Amino acid sequence: MMQDTVTILGIETSCDETAAALIRRSANGECTVLAEQVASQIAEHSEFGGVVPEIAARAHVEKVDLLIRRVMADAGLVWSDLDGVAATAGPGLIGGVMVGLMTGKAIAAAHDLPFIAANHLEGHALSPRLSEVVGFPYLLLLVSGGHCQFLRVDGLGQYSRLGSTIDDAVGEAFDKTAKLLGLGFPGGPAVERAAAKGDSKAVTLPRPLMNRPDTLDMSFAGLKTAVLRAAQAEPLTDQRVSDICASFQMAVADILSQRASRAMAMMAEQGADQSRRFVVAGGVAANQTIRSCLEEAAKAAGFQFNVPPMKWCTDNAAMIALAGAERLTAGMSDVLDTPARARWPLDHSSANASPVYGSGKKGAKA
Repeated sequence: MMQDTVTILGIETSCDETAAALIRRSANGECTVLAEQVASQIAEHSEFGGVVPEIAARAHVEKVDLLIRRVMADAGLVWSDLDGVAATAGPGLIGGVMVGLMTGKAIAAAHDLPFIAANHLEGHALSPRLSEVVGFPYLLLLVSGGHCQFLRVDGLGQYSRLGSTIDDAVGEAFDKTAKLLGLGFPGGPAVERAAAKGDSKAVTLPRPLMNRPDTLDMSFAGLKTAVLRAAQAEPLTDQRVSDICASFQMAVADILSQRASRAMAMMAEQGADQSRRFVVAGGVAANQTIRSCLEEAAKAAGFQFNVPPMKWCTDNAAMIALAGAERLTAGMSDVLDTPARARWPLDHSSANASPVYGSGKKGAKA
């Protein structure tokens, strides 16, 4: 049954952020975030230089119930005020995904509420719609720790992959760069801070695949190796580290901007004025240099540029609640035996027919 205004509890535990949020979505697509809480695990993982899946899962178990109680109290709601519960069912670290998914299922079962098993990537894809009404279709660049891909978004659940990284995701390349330069965890913000003090032209780094006009695919593994070689070529003074970071960050921005320009040209060739909209989502969208370069590319192409506010670029539960609200409004919900999924591409058909990387018994990754 179609619903108009819906109030949804969202739960996110796919990686190292435990999060809960309550949103209310009206029939015209306007959203109000009633309350949200995010518990970071930086302290738990910092000594290891990256996310340890077992530690992340245990931290989710310890925090998720508390965060849900907090958002319910902050919003002044009781269970009967909710229209449904949405929880990330994948993709992500399977132990963490299971914590949030089982919690959401338990709440839905106990209070006889519809349950939505949310795709974490769909949450990112829809996240700009948390703060403004962004109509379909649009070109999406999804850039995060585990994903980097261009997709055409024609509607809820209608995603067509246009291009993807063939190796490392952008966020992964940032994290590994930070680790080899001794900048600590989380790597993305650390590299951006160091880059602010550096010269982006000081270190010559490659732009892999940029000379390939026939594809929107990207590669960052070679760039990461070039960073390693640059780090080994000279003593790593503070200035040298900053210069490497600035040069690396600009190389990434150049690759993404050039690919974005090509993707927008492809969308424009399809002719529909309503498709001249470029959305950037995911944790890497919080990087100011990359965001600015992509915005300039959109302006040059005559595209409207949309990106979520900073707090909704990284993993959060508001975007999961939104994905749940949009699906529930469209009359969709899921059964309580829906499984957790380590891999869950948005464009499942393309991922199965032509996997860019990561195919195997768990399914296509991208």
